[in-house]
Amino acid sequence: MSSTATPITPQIVAEHGLSPEEYDRVLNALGREPNLTELGIFSVMWSEHCSYKSSRIHLKKLPTEGPQVICGPGENAGVVDIGDGQAAIFKMESHNHPSYIEPYQGAATGVGGILRDVFTMGARPVANMNALRFGRPDHPKMKHLISGVVRGIGGYGNCVGVPTVGGEVNFHPAYDGNILVNAMTVGVAETDRIFYSAASGVGNPIVYVGSKTGRDGIHGATMASADFGEDSEEKRPTVQVGDPFTEKLLIEACLELMASDAIVAIQDMGAAGLTSSSVEMASKGGVGIQLDMDKVPQRETGMTAYEMMLSESQERMLMVLQPGKEDFAEAIFRKWELDFAVIGEVTDTGRMVLVHHGETVCDLPLAPLADDAPLYDRPAMPTDEYKAWSGVQPLGDIPASDIGADLVKLMGSPDIASRRWIWEQYDHMVGADTVQRPGGDAAVVRVHGSQKGIAISTDCTPRYCYADPYEGGKQAIAECYRNISAVGATPLAVTNCLNFANPQRPEIMAQFTGCLEGMGDACRALDFPIVSGNVSLYNESKATGGGSAILPTPAIGGIGLLKDVDVMATVAFKAEGEAIWLIGGEGAHLGQSIWLREIAGREAGDAPKVDLPAERAHAETVRTLIAQGKATAVHDISDGGLLVTVAEMALAGRIGAELSVALTTASAFGEDQGRYLVTAREGVSIPGATRIGTTGGDRVAGVALDALRNAHEGFFPNLMDAEL
Repeated sequence: MSSTATPITPQIVAEHGLSPEEYDRVLNALGREPNLTELGIFSVMWSEHCSYKSSRIHLKKLPTEGPQVICGPGENAGVVDIGDGQAAIFKMESHNHPSYIEPYQGAATGVGGILRDVFTMGARPVANMNALRFGRPDHPKMKHLISGVVRGIGGYGNCVGVPTVGGEVNFHPAYDGNILVNAMTVGVAETDRIFYSAASGVGNPIVYVGSKTGRDGIHGATMASADFGEDSEEKRPTVQVGDPFTEKLLIEACLELMASDAIVAIQDMGAAGLTSSSVEMASKGGVGIQLDMDKVPQRETGMTAYEMMLSESQERMLMVLQPGKEDFAEAIFRKWELDFAVIGEVTDTGRMVLVHHGETVCDLPLAPLADDAPLYDRPAMPTDEYKAWSGVQPLGDIPASDIGADLVKLMGSPDIASRRWIWEQYDHMVGADTVQRPGGDAAVVRVHGSQKGIAISTDCTPRYCYADPYEGGKQAIAECYRNISAVGATPLAVTNCLNFANPQRPEIMAQFTGCLEGMGDACRALDFPIVSGNVSLYNESKATGGGSAILPTPAIGGIGLLKDVDVMATVAFKAEGEAIWLIGGEGAHLGQSIWLREIAGREAGDAPKVDLPAERAHAETVRTLIAQGKATAVHDISDGGLLVTVAEMALAGRIGAELSVALTTASAFGEDQGRYLVTAREGVSIPGATRIGTTGGDRVAGVALDALRNAHEGFFPNLMDAEL
């Protein structure tokens, strides 16, 4: 066994992100010291990013099953039945640290990676979404980050030919030093042509396809599992470089091969690249793996086995093929101008063996790498202590306000303003199946060749999660459920991207466990299981001076099924003289509201409570109204409360509203949950709802639509003009 000339010192162990205790576990697992290549493999497989060592205990508590679920967590993406022998395959993942360091490539490769997770399972990607969190708009670095991230998402998605159909964007000082870029992809596959990652068949060939391996992205998974210091710019080499045109070729080549019976198992090379893909395939199949590193396609000279195994070069896949299918598969990949190489075989040893230049440079048991990774039940601060630690003040007295002036200010505020400047940079129509564009409650994409539609939404309200992690976790699920219901779709299942700060801090674990408990209760109550996801921890930065943790941000991506896309609701008022109905009751809750932050200049009070039975009942009412053709427009009430919702519907339809109820600050801008606004033609009654007005005119709450539109549309162009 060849060993490295580099001695394994405590400093090298620390540089690989392993604690002294974890390194002792490595020694016990091997019965000897690892060489540098072996240490690198342990470091990435035991990183937070790959092993979920601080979160696995809690993730197991989430509901993951249902009659619609074909495949839950544990594979590349979740799979749910959408009828007619078809399945929706979807997942959300983070690319936070890379996007802060190098925003264009960080965001672009985040999109590329999540696309691969979906088409790896046999699905043609049909839609991309994203959930973005930025710091203060006036932060000196923020315009650069916003511009780079948006261009990266658009640059990759537009070129690869998958529409980016929506998402969400929030701003808060907590993200000044650590932005969040979460990407989601949805694909469609035949239920009898779904591909999994468990390797099998001793002697079967292991095949590498796609782009060549370079030195970009080495230690990407390790970097993603640590917080930022002052040296974040020096970590630029750990950010991968993407090529969407190669990804498009890879999609087509993989789907063409998947139409045959050649593939035994397939896995994309994402975080930790060749290491994670080979280890996961072998460990899931209970087999061993032997690779000849000389055969790995390389775009740089003199690469070591360490560099090849830890590289996160993009647009690469690993496959196990049926024996004798190598030439058939190679012909397909060569036709698409992609690299193809048989680099190893499946063994019965239960070990990973790597050979380079004729020498064995790695010989590791697979079980410790995958199944025996460290598992931590980190201490969490009790709820009462967390409330004291959070520093959230009581709501207190509400000052008098000018409702009309407040509405104008809110419509132009960072979290409510139109995102048109962003989504117009995305090709949201490519493929010609997008039937509800960005700007509504949920995007809707037609299942090609049918009348069915998949509704997609991404949701989370981090300020609620900070004030009350449990209620915030419930609300993230409930709002996603609400948005999907608001277009008329039946919610099916959820993916998530759990973005939190340092789990070694008890207050952060209190956020994590509280949010997950709330999410789990909401999923169970709403029959909305979680079928895939990602955990991103250590999202905090010392670079902003003194340490800055993000707000707890359990981003939720949900999908629902529309049986007929012609029976679908949108937010826009359709005609003058229609009744405006409020479902869910009058609001009064200003705690943690956008109004309180933007108008009163405070972040205080409790997060709004989520009544899950009411949430379900109101959503069922809305879906029924849409299915019966009674609702002409629907919009859920969320950020900014009732009056902002009215204004958004009015702007979308270019029709004003005459309200027949007296509004107070609380009833106008309260963010009570489980509520919708619905319009209906005169003569249509909606039992259990309250009529609050009529569509018509050119004003809302006495404010001209033109003034509201100027405020709403102006924020992003005004913010970005200095750079563009």
